[in-house]
Amino acid sequence: MSSHDNPLVRFSAFWWGIGVILLFFVVLLVTRFFVGGGDAPDPLEESARKVRLKTLAEVEAAQKANLAPKVIEEGSIVQLHPQGVFEHLGGQLVGSTPTKVDDPAWVVPGSAAAEELAAAGGEVDLAAVDALTPEAGTAPDPAVMEKGQQLYMVCMACHGANGEGGPVGPPLAGADWVAGPVSNLIRIQMRGLQGPLVVSGKEYNFPAPMAPMGAAQSDADVAAVLTYIRNSFGNSAPPVLPEQVEMLRSEIGKPMLTQGDLIPVAPGS
Repeated sequence: MSSHDNPLVRFSAFWWGIGVILLFFVVLLVTRFFVGGGDAPDPLEESARKVRLKTLAEVEAAQKANLAPKVIEEGSIVQLHPQGVFEHLGGQLVGSTPTKVDDPAWVVPGSAAAEELAAAGGEVDLAAVDALTPEAGTAPDPAVMEKGQQLYMVCMACHGANGEGGPVGPPLAGADWVAGPVSNLIRIQMRGLQGPLVVSGKEYNFPAPMAPMGAAQSDADVAAVLTYIRNSFGNSAPPVLPEQVEMLRSEIGKPMLTQGDLIPVAPGS
């Protein structure tokens, strides 16, 4: 008879297997108790948990103080109520006190502050500014032209890549205003311009005025972009000097210009 068919062999093998399994579980329990510390939490995880709880408490306190005078409780979940946030922030805005603006660059054109600035600033000697313009035929500096071309990339959104104009900006190519007095162009950069405006005999009146750009540019930048415009798109006029721009910095913050505020130019000049 084969040993595989012996009942005693099969019985002992069965209990031997059971014993091995029990021994395996005993080893696991002993290992967890002595090596893992039983039910004691991991020190690193416990430290991280405390940091998370502290951060959560700080965030909830900040939200409660600044955002949520009203909340909705759904079980254990607390959600910010949008209406409460709007009421809270709206109340702060309504109750806020306007702050006086000392920097003319931050004055809103057309506002009462702009009118006060215009009244207090006095008149600029435009003739003195234009007197500094180089003689006719003076060639612009190639480096200035290159810089002006780069700066014109902002202008082309309204005036076109080739100065042809567009739905929101008049043409600059062959425009009489471009070749006219330098002070006109600098003041437009400093104060902006609202229509209507007659350019080379054609009237333009766009839905939005030209925003003042000079406050965000240096004197050299304004001079460069205006020099580029006066010597591109078929235009030919003396360059604009940074010192001319500096003389008109006081124009920043004053009300937007209209055509009547500019020195007239002869059509086709």
